[in-house]
Amino acid sequence: MDRIRNALKQRGRSPAYEPLDNGSDDAYERQAARKHQFSYLEYCIFVLLGIFMLWACLIRNMFLAASPYFQHRFSHSPPLLKAYSPTLLSISTVTNLLSVLVLSYIQAHAHYPHRIILSLVLNGFAFTLLAISTVLFRSVSEQVYFTFLMLMVALSAIGTGICQNGLFAYVSAFNEKKYTQGIMAGQGIAGVLSCLAQIISVLSIPPPETATLTSSPDKPTKPVPQESGKSALAYFLTATFISLLALLAFTILTRRHPTVGISPSPPTLNTDLLSKPSPIDPPPTLTPETDITDDNDDDDKTPPLRKSIPLLRLYRKLHWLANAVFLTFTLTLFYPVFTQQIHSKHPPPLPRLLQPSCFIPLAFLFWNIGDLVGRLLPLSSAIAGLTRRPRLVFSLSVARVLWIPLYMLCNRGLDKRSGGGGDFFYLVIVQAGFGVSNGLVGSLCMMGSAGYVEEEEKEAAGGFMGLMLVGGLSVGSLLSFLVA
Repeated sequence: MDRIRNALKQRGRSPAYEPLDNGSDDAYERQAARKHQFSYLEYCIFVLLGIFMLWACLIRNMFLAASPYFQHRFSHSPPLLKAYSPTLLSISTVTNLLSVLVLSYIQAHAHYPHRIILSLVLNGFAFTLLAISTVLFRSVSEQVYFTFLMLMVALSAIGTGICQNGLFAYVSAFNEKKYTQGIMAGQGIAGVLSCLAQIISVLSIPPPETATLTSSPDKPTKPVPQESGKSALAYFLTATFISLLALLAFTILTRRHPTVGISPSPPTLNTDLLSKPSPIDPPPTLTPETDITDDNDDDDKTPPLRKSIPLLRLYRKLHWLANAVFLTFTLTLFYPVFTQQIHSKHPPPLPRLLQPSCFIPLAFLFWNIGDLVGRLLPLSSAIAGLTRRPRLVFSLSVARVLWIPLYMLCNRGLDKRSGGGGDFFYLVIVQAGFGVSNGLVGSLCMMGSAGYVEEEEKEAAGGFMGLMLVGGLSVGSLLSFLVA
């Protein structure tokens, strides 16, 4: 009789309806997380995506630096020459912030891989048109070119915002802090490469006095820096190449993990089971928690619907790190104000490298080298452990205010007596030191956010931290413009 009872129990048990992990709703995410082993190939792909992300942001910095090329394009229209910097700043900042804010609210059905691909296509398209504009259509009116330039800035800002939201949310689904650090390191590499490109382009081309443009009766001939047009062309072509390379690399990543970052579809009922019940076994009783699946799919479980996580809930859990990353990048946007004003204290005659055309990019290079070093420091487990002390990370972000008075001690172009420190003090202590603090604190904030939220909140937490980062950049840009 016992054998008969056991046989009947085994016959009445349907393995297709056995719960995973005791019926926990986040079993699917936990199983997927265990499959995401660290891969150096994937790490390199995230580094490349980080390079692309910052390279798109650096276009705004190049414009705001008032490059000679754009000064010349608007040289015959003083109102446009005066208005293009604040207009560009406002359009890029507001558009970028609004795009990230809107995307942060659209979580439930977000397809983060599609968002990343869209950002790569948009920026690649904008970079290509900007590169073409430096060679062709030179005879268009300044008003037409100004409108075109602002449209490209808005398009690039939208693409950058989509990338910032999608990439940080996408990488959070891997549950691997090193991948997030890879994105931050890629941004540091992009900063170093862009500065090196600017310095090399200036040093490799004869001084600007040797280049002139063809004059016209109503526009007299003026000496124009020849390197400005070539530098802009090289910069935009490089950005286009990086966009295409990042798109190919991300395609490889999506093929390796086709389900990561995708909003799951609602579970569907197998109508065949309902319309054709077995004459021996009665159909299972359907409840809201019951998943109807095919008997041959014992190893699969339909993923639960992604929940829309309120931003206020995420802020309550991440307020220390969120405030830290916001304050960090708000303060960071002040350093370009001083970098454009500080000159070398080397006695005349100045070497070519210490002249303002090279010294300013050299100062940016030292800052970006320090920033890259700071982003690489969390590779050490001891440094990465600071993510478990969010109050300390926030305190470090506040302490960065002390660098602002140090910039005031440097030679801000007033006269040689205005500075209290020489070139070594300015480049190494002030610029590189401020860069290290930015890279370190920013990386710790982005890496540590996933440890303070639930499994189903990690993607939303990544997007939220990206929103706080962009918010800091936006507020810092506006404040630095007012200060300047």
